Amino acid sequence: MTKTARAHPNIAFIKYWGNTDNRLRLPANPSLSMNLDGLYTQTTVIWRDDLTADELVLNGQAETGAALRRVTAHLDALRERLDIRGWAAVESSNNFPMGTGIASSAASFAALTLAATAAAGLRLNERELSALARLGSGSAARSIPGGFVEWHAGATHEESFAESIAPPDHWELVDVIAVVSGQHKAVGSQEGHKSAATSDLQAARVAGAAGRLAACKSAIQHQDFAALAEVVELDSNLMHAVMMTSRPALFYWLPPTLAVMEQVRRWRADGLRVCYTLDAGPNVQCICVRNDAEQVRQGLTRLSGVLEVLTAGAGGAAFLVNN
Repeated sequence: MTKTARAHPNIAFIKYWGNTDNRLRLPANPSLSMNLDGLYTQTTVIWRDDLTADELVLNGQAETGAALRRVTAHLDALRERLDIRGWAAVESSNNFPMGTGIASSAASFAALTLAATAAAGLRLNERELSALARLGSGSAARSIPGGFVEWHAGATHEESFAESIAPPDHWELVDVIAVVSGQHKAVGSQEGHKSAATSDLQAARVAGAAGRLAACKSAIQHQDFAALAEVVELDSNLMHAVMMTSRPALFYWLPPTLAVMEQVRRWRADGLRVCYTLDAGPNVQCICVRNDAEQVRQGLTRLSGVLEVLTAGAGGAAFLVNN
């Protein structure tokens, strides 16, 4: 049976960085995100008895290296936990840059998990799918539910899952993404999560995460943009401070990154409802209300060093595409 699934990347307002269990990807703190409509990974899976190993075609190219190994490791976890037999032929594509801090792995492993389990004839609920997706990429747990999503840290596999706290149409927020680099980052998030605890700042970041999440959740529920901007920028800065003080240090920002962040602060001081946040990469995600999104987009296109501008509203849950 062949199944195709599509999942959106997500932008974390309250960040996930560091694990209490690297094997299960149990996060050091809870997090909160928004799925990104219009950006997606689409993945087709068929389980086959005639293969001798898993196969992966990624964006039209057959993969034999690290990407295939990571997909196989996740499929191994599904085979073990769900008693699935055989090898899988996987074909996947993205309509946005990979490995640049726009949560491509979140969308990829959410889509892979849904397609692979459905192709095996399984019908799992959202909580089960979210927990399983987490095993491939932690933030993939948040790309299974729709809209605004909270990921519970949990102490066990079953307890660490994500769920929607508000549907996509609850608040017309838009993520206007300033792409300042399309290069695949030299140090991936997996390695970064493992080194997070080497920063003297990580313990303090984790200790305050629940309070920041509560403030962010309240801002979303009450559609309070000023409160949202304050906590979202703070949380992003804290995560990157941990990255920069880890051993070895991780510096994802580029000169245009800093220029965009400073411009966003100026725009907000001038009355635009916009704030910035960055995941593990140099590209800046400018969160704004829909009425200000076009002005932000146009402003970003005029900034030196901005190569491309992508725009996404709040997106829905991962879903199966008719085959």
